[in-house]
Amino acid sequence: MTKLANLEFFTSQSNIFSGFQESFEKADYVVLGVPFDATSTYRTGARFGPNAIRQASLNIETYSFRTGIDVEDLRLHDLGDLDTSADTEKTLEKTTIVVKDILEAGKIPVIIGGEHTITFGVINGLGRQSSRTAIVSFDAHLDLRNEFAGLKLSHTTFMRRVNEQLKPAKIIEVGTRAVCKEELAFAEEAGIEFFTAHKIRKEGALQIIEQLKRNLEKCGKIYLSVDMDVLDPAYAPGVQNPEPEGLEPYTLLEILNGLCDKRVIGFDVVEVAPPYDQGVSAIQAAKLMFEILCCLEKSRKTR
Repeated sequence: MTKLANLEFFTSQSNIFSGFQESFEKADYVVLGVPFDATSTYRTGARFGPNAIRQASLNIETYSFRTGIDVEDLRLHDLGDLDTSADTEKTLEKTTIVVKDILEAGKIPVIIGGEHTITFGVINGLGRQSSRTAIVSFDAHLDLRNEFAGLKLSHTTFMRRVNEQLKPAKIIEVGTRAVCKEELAFAEEAGIEFFTAHKIRKEGALQIIEQLKRNLEKCGKIYLSVDMDVLDPAYAPGVQNPEPEGLEPYTLLEILNGLCDKRVIGFDVVEVAPPYDQGVSAIQAAKLMFEILCCLEKSRKTR
C-alpha cells in the first residue's frame, strides 16, 4: 500500500481546521484528528475533541501578535479524522502508520485528540527519529503508572510505555500537579524531569524557559504534546481529568513560544472533552494550536 493510499484508507474528511486548506502535496503542516477515548477512567468525551476544536478554529481570528504571522498564510492540510475503534492497539497502530507517512512526506504532523494515549502512537510513528527526539509534555499528570484499572497502556500509563518501549532521547513534563508515589519513584529512577505548576508560578515563565532550553540544548529534535488539563479548570473546564491550581493560558503560551524552534518535528493537543463546557476549552485549544503553528512558521523563516 502506498503512503497516499494509507492516508486515504485510514482517514475520512471532516470540517477543515482553520478553514484554509492547501493540497497535501504543497502543505507544510498536516492536521490529523484522532477521536479516541476508550481508556478514559473519569470523564469521557475526548473523542468529540477534534471536531469541536475544528469548529472553534473557524470562529476565532487567525492573526498572532506574538509572531506577526497569520494562520491563513500558512500552508495547512487537514486530513480529517483517523478511523478509530474501541481497540486501543489497533487505533495506535493506525496512528503510527499515518504519522509515519506524514513525516516521510516531509510534513509536520499536527495531531488533535482524543485522549493522551494517542501520543504513544504518534511517537512510535517517528521511527528511528524517536531515539533522537526529546518529548516535552505539558500535562497536569505524569502518566507514569505501570498499570491502572487493569490496563498497561492507557491515558494514565502511556508515558511510562513511551519511556520503556520507544526510548526517546529525553522526556520532560511541564505543569505537573497531580501524581502518585509510584510515579514519583519511577520518574526519579528513569531520569524523567518535571516542572510543577507551583514551580512555574513561583519562578515565572522566563526562568522556566531558560531551564528548559538548557535541558534541551543537546537534543536534535523536539516533539511537543499538550494535554489541555495543564491549564487551570477556570480556563479549560471541558477536559477529561481537570485538576486545580493549573497554569493560565498566557504562561503556557509563553513557554511554548520559547521552545518552538526548527527542531520541533510535530505536536499534539489532546484531552478536550466538549460535553463538559460551552466550547471554552475547544476555543483555548484552537488558539493554542494557532499560536504554536505561527511560532513554528516564524522559526522556519528565521535564518
